[in-house]
Amino acid sequence: MVDEAVTLVDRIALGRARAELGTGFARILGYFREDGIKSLSALEDAMRKGHAAALVIPAHTLKGEASQFGANVLAALAEKIEDHARACVEHHESPQDAIEDVVALRPLFLRTLAVLEGEGEGSAPAAVRRPGGFGRRVA
Repeated sequence: MVDEAVTLVDRIALGRARAELGTGFARILGYFREDGIKSLSALEDAMRKGHAAALVIPAHTLKGEASQFGANVLAALAEKIEDHARACVEHHESPQDAIEDVVALRPLFLRTLAVLEGEGEGSAPAAVRRPGGFGRRVA
């Protein structure tokens, strides 16, 4: 896993993110996990339905969030999917050629997340958003 960790995450970018986020690193990493899983589900659903336009935003979101943590391999794959989806929308084509990339995205996300969460060991546990929001009672 050490070799894969080196290739999956840019240590310099990750260090910069940790320094900038400080004690909020674990909380933001928790949001990345939650948002990433939502993006993956949206991408998989859009691919099943053959909706190129529905691939664009979740791929773009995942690309940006992964980049902030130095997860460049994940960001690059998300960008490839986003670019392909945009071209399909522009040319009114099916996104079927991106199916292998979309299928590969979830395991890559999970491996990358494991590396990032390993970096967070010793800090506070990753935060989980609670339903209801501020000042609202949760049933």
